[in-house]
Amino acid sequence: MAKQQAATGKTIVFFVTEDWYFCSHRLPLAIAARNAGYSVHVITRVQDHAAEIEAAGLTLHPISLSRRSKNPFTEIRIIWQLVQLYRELRPDVVHHVALKPVLYGSIAARLAGIPAVVNAMAGLGFLFISTNMMARLMRPVVKLLFRFLLNNRRTTVILQNPDDVELLCGSGTVDRERVRLIRGSGVDPDVYTQKAEPDGVPVVLLASRFLWDKGIGEFVSAAESLRTQGADARFVLVGDADAENPVSISSSQLETWKTEGNVEFWGRHDDMPKIFGKVHIVCLPSYREGVPKVLIEAASCGRPIVTTDAPGCREIVVDGHNGLLVPTKDATSLASALRRLLESPELRLEMGAAGRQLVKDRFSLEIVIRETLSVYRSILQ
Repeated sequence: MAKQQAATGKTIVFFVTEDWYFCSHRLPLAIAARNAGYSVHVITRVQDHAAEIEAAGLTLHPISLSRRSKNPFTEIRIIWQLVQLYRELRPDVVHHVALKPVLYGSIAARLAGIPAVVNAMAGLGFLFISTNMMARLMRPVVKLLFRFLLNNRRTTVILQNPDDVELLCGSGTVDRERVRLIRGSGVDPDVYTQKAEPDGVPVVLLASRFLWDKGIGEFVSAAESLRTQGADARFVLVGDADAENPVSISSSQLETWKTEGNVEFWGRHDDMPKIFGKVHIVCLPSYREGVPKVLIEAASCGRPIVTTDAPGCREIVVDGHNGLLVPTKDATSLASALRRLLESPELRLEMGAAGRQLVKDRFSLEIVIRETLSVYRSILQ
C-alpha cells in the first residue's frame, strides 16, 4: 500500500453523512482509491461502523452532523469544523455525497482552498420531490446555492440518472459540462450471486428505510388487496426507521401494520444476499431515487423487480424484460403487477436471468469504480 501511495502522492477525502451509508454504498470505492495509490480519509457521523472503516486502511474523522438539524449556529459550526479539517488534511480532491455534504463541503472547500471537488448526488430526495411547505421554500434557495457552488471549473457533479441531469442542467442550475452520469454505486455480481427460487409460498420483499417516499404505504395496501383476493403469497418488509428523515413513518403506524398482519417485518439485515435467497420478487414503489442499490442487488441475485416508472427506479428495470414498471402512488397497479409475477414462476425466472445480465452490462461495481476513478484523474489533471 505504501508503494502505491508513493506512486501518486495524492490525498482524497470522502465526506458522507452517516457511517453506515458510507460502508454500504462507498466503502468499495474508497478501498479501490486506496489501492490506486490515494491516501484516503473519511469524514462522517460515526455510530456503529468505525472499526469496519479503519480496518479497510482508511483514516476516520468523526463529525457530529445531523441530517435534520435546522439550528443555524450548529450548522455554521459544522462548516467551520470542515474548513479546519480540510486545511489540516490538504486533500487534493474531496468527494461529497448527498445534499448536506455537497452544500456544506463545497462551502468549506471554497474557504479552505481545496483544488478539486467531486459532488455526488445520490438522488435529489425529499427537498426536490416533496410538496411540504418547508421543502418548497428551501428548493429555490438550494438551487441558488448550487449555481454558486457547483459550477466552479475544478468541480465535477456526479448524478445517477438522466432525469436528475435534466432537472439540474435543464433549469440552468448546473452547467452540463460539469456533470458526469454514473448509474448508482454498483454491486459485485460475485457477491450478489444468482439464487435459485426457494420452495414454498412466494415471498415479495421490500427492503428500505421506512419512509413514505419509498412507497411503503402503497406496498402495504397492495399486500392487503392481494391477500383479500386470496393470493397465496407473503409480503415482507426489511429495514428500519429513519427518525432524522422528514418523511419517516411513525412507530405507531408501523405498529398498526404489524397488528393488521398483511405484511411481515424481518428487521434490518446486513447480509442481503442471504435475504434475496429467501424471496421470489423484489418490490420498491419509490417516488424518486438516484439508482436504488437494493434493486441492483436484487437483479444481480436473479430476482424479478416491480418498481415505479419514476426517476432512478426505471434505470434498473426494462419494463417486461427484467421486471415491471407501475405508476407512482398507485397501489392498484402495484397489486396487479405483483399478481402477474406471483402467478408465473416461468416469467419470474426469465426476468431474473435478464436482470442479472443487465447488472453485469451496466451496473456492476467494477464499472462504477472505473468511471469514478476516471473522474478523479480528470479533475486532478
